Amino acid sequence: MTTSTITKTVFFNATRETVWSFLTERDKIGLWFHPPKEDLAEGEDYELILTRDNGEKAKVCWGSVLEMHRPEKMVWSFTVNPLNGSLTTVTWMLEEVLCGTRLTLKHEGVEAAAGETAMDLILSLDAGWDEHFQSLRKALS
Repeated sequence: MTTSTITKTVFFNATRETVWSFLTERDKIGLWFHPPKEDLAEGEDYELILTRDNGEKAKVCWGSVLEMHRPEKMVWSFTVNPLNGSLTTVTWMLEEVLCGTRLTLKHEGVEAAAGETAMDLILSLDAGWDEHFQSLRKALS
């Protein structure tokens, strides 16, 4: 089996510090993704919470913040329910470009964690990251 890595590169008309704040601060993460219970911090576990239409709250992704190098790099362990607790790795890289920021996300390890169902999950995660980055663009504008 080979490793399949989801790689996304997006550009924002915002400084790295601003984009970083939207990746790490609870209230800002909640504007474009699922809010964690608290700000993200290196060495700490996180849970991203979805609030359903009926008000019920559900943990949708979780893991640990493995590295934080403000404002250029962050690495998470990451899992979702279909992975049954197996962990993948998400790396966020922020680079200054022109008058803005290029964000590159690499999501690795899905194939090893998901086994035979990997392609379906990769397609789902790939589409999900696209949707979340569209929401991040709106939140930053």
